Amino acid sequence: MALNFMDLLGSMVQTSMASPTKNARMSNAGGGIQDLLGSLMGAGQTVKDKVGGDNLAAGGIGALLGALMGGSDSTTVNSLGGGMMGLLGMMAYKALKNSMGGTSTSAAAAPVQTYQQPTPQQQSNDAEIILLAMIDAAKSDGQVDANEFNKIVSNLQSSGIGQEGVNYVISKLQSPMETAKIVSAVKGRPDLAAQVYSASLMAIDVDTDAEKRYLEKLAKAMGLTSAVIKNIEQLTSATSKDFVC
Repeated sequence: MALNFMDLLGSMVQTSMASPTKNARMSNAGGGIQDLLGSLMGAGQTVKDKVGGDNLAAGGIGALLGALMGGSDSTTVNSLGGGMMGLLGMMAYKALKNSMGGTSTSAAAAPVQTYQQPTPQQQSNDAEIILLAMIDAAKSDGQVDANEFNKIVSNLQSSGIGQEGVNYVISKLQSPMETAKIVSAVKGRPDLAAQVYSASLMAIDVDTDAEKRYLEKLAKAMGLTSAVIKNIEQLTSATSKDFVC
């Protein structure tokens, strides 16, 4: 049976909520993620069409908002994954749109009006790339230590994604970085490149030179402009940049 990457992404979100410290930081991030989620829920059909259609369904966004507020027990990993993709889509939309005042002609500053509603297969493909980006970010300062590894695996197992999904994440945590695959996947997709960078920032607390260098190289390889990067960093700054490990 094929892996459900929306479920896997949702499980990673749920795993991050298992940390009391990170849950508290995210829940108290006034003006950051919660404001974006609130705007998503009330944005209406126009924004839904621009940044991802079904990914912005109120159920998924509501599930992620509920998780941030400490009420994630009754939500499914699939709805959390959809909520995360909706959030990242809105962040990408805002970051790209707000960068249009610059003079750059980079693909990363392409008009946001070119966004198309993704097919279910495209949603799954994008979720896989986002998941790989978050895992790579977690490994960017060196190998994940035993305590972090065991905690991630334990939380994934309790999320209900099944052993196949757990094994997939374990294999990725133990494998070399997949930056080349990520960069190839975002080629011609400034929206996905922005989502990858946003998810990477949210995946870690950027407090080492290795992490900083990794993010700089990733952004450059994906063709993101300094204006887009700045906008994304402003959008994620209130979230503590602490999402996975």
